Amino acid sequence: MTFLLKTDTIVRIMKTNLHPSDYRPVVFSDDVAGFQFLTRSTAQSKETIKWDDGNEYPLVKVHISSASHPFFTGEEKIIDTEGRVDRYKAKFAAAEARKEALANKAKKAKISKAKKAER
Repeated sequence: MTFLLKTDTIVRIMKTNLHPSDYRPVVFSDDVAGFQFLTRSTAQSKETIKWDDGNEYPLVKVHISSASHPFFTGEEKIIDTEGRVDRYKAKFAAAEARKEALANKAKKAKISKAKKAER
């Protein structure tokens, strides 16, 4: 918050105790990729693991990390369990077929109209 006083002096009032104070070293583990890293965090865990330095740290298991996420690995996979991609392709193909059919119908009508005008 910022306040402007009559003397044109700016006084800043900051909130206290806004950030957590219980940061500690924690190991995050991605078991799928076999990747672990040690960092500071406030994440709570009942499990522990012995790290390379010989100390024991809390262990937080994650499902996706930079070692397994397609954005970082470059291995993009399309998972389509409900056939959404196939339905989209079929819908798009049907729309193209209708568009062609209407174009052909308009072409035939134009030719028919031209023949009638010649008579």
